[in-house]
Amino acid sequence: MKAVVKQVEFPAGRRILVISDIHGNLPWFQALLAKAGFSREDILVLVGDLVEKGRDSLATLRYIMELSATHTVYALCGNCDNLAVDFIYGNGELGRDFYRFYLSVWGERALILQMAAEAGMEVRGPGDLPGLRMLLLERFRSELEFLRSLPTILESEHLVFVHGGVPSYAHMEELDAWQCMKNDDFLGQGRVFPKYCVVGHWPVALYRGDRLCSNPIIERTRKIISIDGGCVLKRDGQLNALVIPEAGSEAFSWISYDDCPVKTALDRQEEGRDAVVIHWTDDDVEGLERGEEFSLCRQASTGRTLEVPTKYLRRQGDRDWCEDISDYRLGVEPGDALSIVEETSRGCLCKKNGVTGWYFGGLETPGKG
Repeated sequence: MKAVVKQVEFPAGRRILVISDIHGNLPWFQALLAKAGFSREDILVLVGDLVEKGRDSLATLRYIMELSATHTVYALCGNCDNLAVDFIYGNGELGRDFYRFYLSVWGERALILQMAAEAGMEVRGPGDLPGLRMLLLERFRSELEFLRSLPTILESEHLVFVHGGVPSYAHMEELDAWQCMKNDDFLGQGRVFPKYCVVGHWPVALYRGDRLCSNPIIERTRKIISIDGGCVLKRDGQLNALVIPEAGSEAFSWISYDDCPVKTALDRQEEGRDAVVIHWTDDDVEGLERGEEFSLCRQASTGRTLEVPTKYLRRQGDRDWCEDISDYRLGVEPGDALSIVEETSRGCLCKKNGVTGWYFGGLETPGKG
């Protein structure tokens, strides 16, 4: 299927908010819009993966449909949004593999299973999929048609928006849509553009090797902005909104939201150096000593050791791997606001200004000093 390119002219003087990879997290999406002060005067661009993997995918989809009717909203199709579209309108070849590799993994977090539950149908296995397809077409046609109508690429005079990425701006309508939606490691491909390309899809934490950070990456020389903060997918993830004051402006900023409790640091802590960083593309580990709360492991790619929370360790067949984690020590000053990801007997895994690391000093809950 070829990419669908929508051309748009943004009116002068209107703020543009850009959000990607909501993944069915409606509370965070609504909280981020509220934090940004979103109004009818703004333009909202949603750069794909509106749904899937989150518990409120169906409600999120309906909320976006409602917003689109009352506000200026441009929503794009991401690879996850395309799953339901392909299931309903594709060639019917998903079958057993589709169920095993997606529905059985994400279960109630899959959009079509949320639809099935609302319609009162229990999906027990691949044999139920043909009936499910017919039921969803009957009961959820408006939601499915909305997803089906989403373009792949949005282009204005100064900006291009696409979920995964594009090789160039030449003849974008001839590009394969799936490759535009699922374009892994886009920043790592060395591409340079004449005007800014804004993408999601690849959590920005995967691009940084020295620490875990969920803030948008703005490459001004190459004119690429990557904004996926790992919402839903990562324990320390956040939902980011890129803020563009108006069309043509390069005074970019961002607003982010997560629901981590915030506490105030009481002690100073020196920043750590030369941290070991484990993330999704480099998560193979060798378990050395397993403990109840922490375990010692060796990162396979570097041979370096670190202690990680035991609950972060996973086994898949004969492969041991670890959720995103680092032994990076945050640089902290008394009075700093820290978002608490994990509290342990040794210290806290925290976020400070979007950067995740460990803090071993005292903490105070605001208002309880």
